[in-house]
Amino acid sequence: MNANRIKFHHAPNSRSGSTLMLLEELGAQYDMHVMDLTQGEQRRPEYLKVNPMGKVPAIEHLDGLVTERPAIFTYLADLYPEADLAPGLRDPLRGPYLRWLAFYGSCFEPAVMDRFMKHEPAPVSTCPYGDFDTVMDTIEAQLTPGPWLFGERFTAADILWASALDWTMKFGIVPRRDAFEHYVARLMVRPAIVRAVTQDAALARAQTLAAA
Repeated sequence: MNANRIKFHHAPNSRSGSTLMLLEELGAQYDMHVMDLTQGEQRRPEYLKVNPMGKVPAIEHLDGLVTERPAIFTYLADLYPEADLAPGLRDPLRGPYLRWLAFYGSCFEPAVMDRFMKHEPAPVSTCPYGDFDTVMDTIEAQLTPGPWLFGERFTAADILWASALDWTMKFGIVPRRDAFEHYVARLMVRPAIVRAVTQDAALARAQTLAAA
């Protein structure tokens, strides 16, 4: 593998679809390693040597490994500054941008997984995300002014958040609030996002046919 190219470890119909969206928005040059989650390929020894957690997405670049979507999104958006999807270090939005990338992993994911798995959350005083409704209300308040997380400024964080809200609303985990649905709809008509969704669907169909 050319260390200057991005190697993207991906599985269709998974959380890594949002990373595919970001790569397309950035106009990045990448090589894709596709796995079939239904066949457990992400748990095979050859991939565990890449990511011992056996999860997607993961990217390799400059002989380094990046996992966890907030980290991947931060890394990739900074790698392509010409795409203008990440506020710079001296931009007043840099702090809020990092806050919302971190909020996704530290609050939203734990909250929705507790809800999905019907786990009893910890008391509000010790729960890492406080409580589910407060997480949802906090997101809604940020999105309500629109059209994006930071008003008119579209960033990589919007791809992460809109794709996550789309996924979790489809599964009935996150309530279908107007601010969420309108936000998702705005993302899904962007040409790069359409390309990514189409590509992901084609990969999923190919895996289904191969397994038949």
